[in-house]
Amino acid sequence: MESGPAIFAGTAFALFGAALLVWTGARVLHRAPVAHGVNAATAAALTAIFGAAFLVAGVWCFSRV
Repeated sequence: MESGPAIFAGTAFALFGAALLVWTGARVLHRAPVAHGVNAATAAALTAIFGAAFLVAGVWCFSRV
């Protein structure tokens, strides 16, 4: 019964992290702004870091199952 919340949280974190990384990559490839009013390199770096962090959090949740 305790593995249900871990599976849900792992799925949510992994999907959000992967989607954030894909979205950031697509914006950078098309040279579109990742965030308005922010330096392009800073915005791309921060979103990539947070996307990777969410992906790692999802993998960590799955390792607790």
